[in-house]
Amino acid sequence: MIPLSHYLALSAFVFCAGVYGLLTRKSALSLYISIELLFNAANLNFIAFSRHIAPGNPAGQVFALFTIAISAAEFGVGIAIILLLFRQLRTVRVSEVAAMKG
Repeated sequence: MIPLSHYLALSAFVFCAGVYGLLTRKSALSLYISIELLFNAANLNFIAFSRHIAPGNPAGQVFALFTIAISAAEFGVGIAIILLLFRQLRTVRVSEVAAMKG
């Protein structure tokens, strides 16, 4: 059995990669992928804690499935918004979209 600390270390690494992507990237698509990394790190934590704290209780897995379903719906909406931005402005750079605001 893999110890809980290994799952938490992997989750922390994925979460830090997502935060790094949010802070350094300027493309809307890259930011969106970074947000998905944050969600995946949280899902990994839900499943790891569920497995190690209450092995017979699938609450963590169910919560992770709900998070994945919400993330899939968010994916559809997010990609639609990014495509509309690209069609309107011919760019997906967040700094240029924010400059068009005023």
